[in-house]
Amino acid sequence: MFFLWLVMGLGFLASIMHLGSPMRAFNSLNRVGASALSNEIAAGSVFFAVGGIWWLVAVLGKMPPVLGKVWLLVSMALGVAFIWAMTLVYQIDTVPTWYNGYTTLAFFLTAFLCGPVFAALLLRIARVPFCSVTFASISGLALVVCVTVIVLQGLSLSTIHSSVQQASHLAPDYGMLQVWRIVLLAAGLGCWLCPLIRRREPHTVGLLLGVVLVLAGEIIGRGLFYGLHMTVGMAVAG
Repeated sequence: MFFLWLVMGLGFLASIMHLGSPMRAFNSLNRVGASALSNEIAAGSVFFAVGGIWWLVAVLGKMPPVLGKVWLLVSMALGVAFIWAMTLVYQIDTVPTWYNGYTTLAFFLTAFLCGPVFAALLLRIARVPFCSVTFASISGLALVVCVTVIVLQGLSLSTIHSSVQQASHLAPDYGMLQVWRIVLLAAGLGCWLCPLIRRREPHTVGLLLGVVLVLAGEIIGRGLFYGLHMTVGMAVAG
């Protein structure tokens, strides 16, 4: 759990670095309820505080079993709320390529693609038994949904344009990069799924390789997402 919170902490810190200084995050909290960015920072702070306290008390052995389960469920719900708050930051009506359901799906799919395989790696290192097939099935289903979203979003780009710009021209290599993304995601999850299909437990090295490949695929996806940034010009259709 320590490494899990470490990675999440680094990710949260990186997410607020675009403010210029992490200290500006406190200023952003002045508009909680009115600003999507303020809501994101607030949701993330609450999630880390509640989840971090649960982990610390559990490590110290002071957490009652019943309260611990309830606290853990609350932490999980706050994590989902945090992801939802992140998606709302990019739901900007003046950016038609982002202002749709594909943006929301992309963020949640990242969690379902990267989360289970990373958790499997940490649990394997810690030698903690868990239902690997169930979590692997979740990631496999997420990959199918991800491919569907990629196809549908690619088709929708041709319908979004302004008087001076065509959305499909923003990322001329969109198709090729998405193919590479799918290959990396499939290969990464394959490092986890193939041993399970053969009724064997995946090795730590295989899971580590899977995490790296899945993460690389999602980095490509996130790069394409930002590359599709398009503001409304004199007119926009779609």
